[in-house]
Amino acid sequence: MPPAAWASAAVFAISLATPSRAADPQPYDVTFAKTGDASIDKLAKETSNLVTLRTKAPAGPFALVLRARSDEDRLRTVLNSAGYYDGQVTITIDGKSLDDPNLPQTIANYASATPIPIEVTMTRGPLFHLGQVAVKGDVPATDMAAFQLKSGAPARAEDVIAAGARLQSALLNDGYAFAKVSTPSAFENPAQHTIDVTYTVATGPRVDIGPISVQGLRSVHQGFVQREMSLKPGEQYSPDKIESERQTLAGLHVFSSVQAQTAKQVGPDGRLPVTFIVTEGPPRTVSFTAGYASDTGGTLGASWTHYNLFGGGEQLNLSATATGLGGSSTDGLGYNIGATYTLPAFLRRDQSLSFNVGALKQNFDAYNQTALLAGTTLTRKLDKHWSASVGLSGIIEQVEQENITRDYDLLQVPLTLKYDSTNSLFDPTKGIRATASITPTESFLEPSAFFTIMQLSGSTYLDLTGKGRSIIALRGLVGSVQGASTFQLPPDQRFYAGGSNTIRGYAYQSVGPQFADGNPIGGTAIDTGTVEYRQRIGKSFGTAVFVDAGQVSSSSAPFKGSLKVGAGLGVRYYTPIGPIRVDFAVPLVHQDNSGTFQFYIGIGQAF
Repeated sequence: MPPAAWASAAVFAISLATPSRAADPQPYDVTFAKTGDASIDKLAKETSNLVTLRTKAPAGPFALVLRARSDEDRLRTVLNSAGYYDGQVTITIDGKSLDDPNLPQTIANYASATPIPIEVTMTRGPLFHLGQVAVKGDVPATDMAAFQLKSGAPARAEDVIAAGARLQSALLNDGYAFAKVSTPSAFENPAQHTIDVTYTVATGPRVDIGPISVQGLRSVHQGFVQREMSLKPGEQYSPDKIESERQTLAGLHVFSSVQAQTAKQVGPDGRLPVTFIVTEGPPRTVSFTAGYASDTGGTLGASWTHYNLFGGGEQLNLSATATGLGGSSTDGLGYNIGATYTLPAFLRRDQSLSFNVGALKQNFDAYNQTALLAGTTLTRKLDKHWSASVGLSGIIEQVEQENITRDYDLLQVPLTLKYDSTNSLFDPTKGIRATASITPTESFLEPSAFFTIMQLSGSTYLDLTGKGRSIIALRGLVGSVQGASTFQLPPDQRFYAGGSNTIRGYAYQSVGPQFADGNPIGGTAIDTGTVEYRQRIGKSFGTAVFVDAGQVSSSSAPFKGSLKVGAGLGVRYYTPIGPIRVDFAVPLVHQDNSGTFQFYIGIGQAF
């Protein structure tokens, strides 16, 4: 008799209807004896109706016995799915067997407020292994390599089903669009403690992709969508390639949903038509931002974005932010106003060209700045994780530091390489982010200078549980300016540390060389690092514990200067748009007036 466990790798709780009863519901407590396998113990409790229905559906004496009997079969299936086909399940109620004819009366005699004890004992028995493993059908050797199921391996249902799924996926991605791998048949050999399994495979013909169409377009131009698509008719059929194309279309910011459908049969040309069904999203959005830090004060901002200005996915973003609303490191109100226009698929599908203009006013203890900015950036997506960009930007600014005001005209050529394999923009739980940039800069007005700003930053996220609830986050930054001394650089082009982006517990820009009055000078080299532990609590809350460290020096060489260390605690409230973050930090190494108690409020993790 074939094992029932092959039908599913997991066992799900199914509520059993119980007959109407006159007897009062009897409360009970369920205790599971440990089997020696934590995964079986966990699945047993998740599967047991005695557990899942204990408070949801109280039961009278006869219904309780029926519920326990149904659990015997369910828990035997749990043992079978793990490869234990001679396992035994014993359930007792108040120490009595379920076959005891007096059991319903024993339950009825219990006081209604006293839970009756139920004990569940699962005995695994010998572990069965796979005997003969056969695949019937003409399967190419290259696809068969994905099967990976061997005779002698433990006969776990999950492994057996996964092998069939891997084989079917390999066949589909090898062009066999109609390949079918049957649910395996199984034969038990009790004496040998083995299970023989047989798969039947029908590969069908290998086909190519036929005509590709897009349905649902209204204001988005067909030509724009076709330029963005890399999938072409005549390519060998592959579900992975089709899914990758679907994700590409979904990432254009002009569609609220994208579905991919393949025809049920090949067309007259022997190829398989593919259709993408799209729903256009709202072309315009308005968003608002707010935040507060004890050093930089409050910020209030708004932005307006059009995602499809002329029908070709052109984006126009207008933004305005008020800054310096209070704060210990600010000397007055500031603003940041900007506009960015982006052309997608510029000259090639994986490339974009953007233009930006802006006006900026900042008033910090380190300096006061008023600036006009303009620039253009060419960005190319190298692959799924890598991108590179080159830009040209100009800055006309006036900067006051220590009561000395100077005008600067800067021309910059930023070169940037980025890597991002994280799984979320605002709350990553795994992956790596890294950015390397080199920015040659010419300062035309006195004191004129040519210098190069180099920075390397990165962060990574280690998921300790595999469920995104316990995370160790690491962050690092190294930077150096070559070609000019500290005072040859405009103050806003120098390195500063302190604040939520570098070393929490120290006021914004306060770490590093200082003037005699304690105001920051800035430096030509920086290095900072962070270790942060994040723990989710329940569905919506979380905590964080962190240590930040770093230094700024005027030597142009990182890892020199006076090392500062800050530490703190944070709380998180998780929302659909990202966690609301509140961090509290204190300095562990004081530096004049730079190290003080600090707190920060914002949306999204600190990094």
